[in-house]
Amino acid sequence: MEQNKTTADGRFMRVFRKWNRILHRDIGFFFIGTSIVYGLSGIALNHLKDWNPSYSVVYEDFKTNIDLRKSDVSKSNILLLLDDVDSRKNYKTHAYRTESELKIYLQGGSTVFVNTATGEGSAEFLRKRPLFYEVNYLHYNPNEWWKWFSDIFAGALIFFALSSLFMIKGKKGIWGRGGIYMVLGILIPILILIFF
Repeated sequence: MEQNKTTADGRFMRVFRKWNRILHRDIGFFFIGTSIVYGLSGIALNHLKDWNPSYSVVYEDFKTNIDLRKSDVSKSNILLLLDDVDSRKNYKTHAYRTESELKIYLQGGSTVFVNTATGEGSAEFLRKRPLFYEVNYLHYNPNEWWKWFSDIFAGALIFFALSSLFMIKGKKGIWGRGGIYMVLGILIPILILIFF
């Protein structure tokens, strides 16, 4: 009787380990893209003090002969300038900061500054960073569908962590080297919370 129980327990563990490995592998393959999205955006967002991960700023200087003096400026002259500097389609509005300083606001947060006395100007263009803009957009859960998909991914991460406990037996598993790594991985966040 005891031997039958031991045999049944052994059979159960073999089946359990087999399906644990299969699910760990297949779910892992399914979420490779999502892991890269959150990995890249996580690194980018960790360094917000160092850079804007979604946009880069490009500066361009120019000189114009178009009359933009406050006293007799017309919107058509501003649009003519934008044809040279960027595109008139991006025009939002404009304002004079002083009698000779014109600021033109463009779609997407870009701006154009012009000294109307000298015709010298500069433009600050916000440009989406390739790849980083998209992964950061997804990181902030842009819609309801993605929010639920992200929740499923978060659940999958918990599954990966727990299922990894049963992947390897013996000295390299949970009761050996794997257990030491697990304890270290748990201690590091706790120590950060305590000391920082």
